[in-house]
Amino acid sequence: MTDISEVLPDGTLRFLPNRLNRQPVIVLGLTADEMWLSVGLSLLAGIALGSGIAVLTQSLAMIPTVIFACIALGLALGGKLLRRLKRGRPQTWLYRQLQWHISRHWPVLTAWTGGAELITRSGRWTTRRSNCP
Repeated sequence: MTDISEVLPDGTLRFLPNRLNRQPVIVLGLTADEMWLSVGLSLLAGIALGSGIAVLTQSLAMIPTVIFACIALGLALGGKLLRRLKRGRPQTWLYRQLQWHISRHWPVLTAWTGGAELITRSGRWTTRRSNCP
């Protein structure tokens, strides 16, 4: 279980892992949720683009080919973009940013994304401190 030397007199642990509940990085700096989002959006783009190319070239084999290429490109570009966006920020920054964006631009979806709990106050903040010498 735990070593006696790790338990403090008040019963708390000296060492507590802080990355225990985080999602692991799967590929290209993306977590599993981010990877599936990138793959899903790339798949939709690949279906649309592949269908158009298949009609133009009259070859049904272009649809899966373009889908595969779009997924590979979307995963590479999505990983690079999200890694750049998340650099130096807290683990949940991206999700809170998406919640905030949805709550500001699409208030109907706010309850679905959990954005109702966000504090969306605009204005000046004060600390109510005075300049005492």
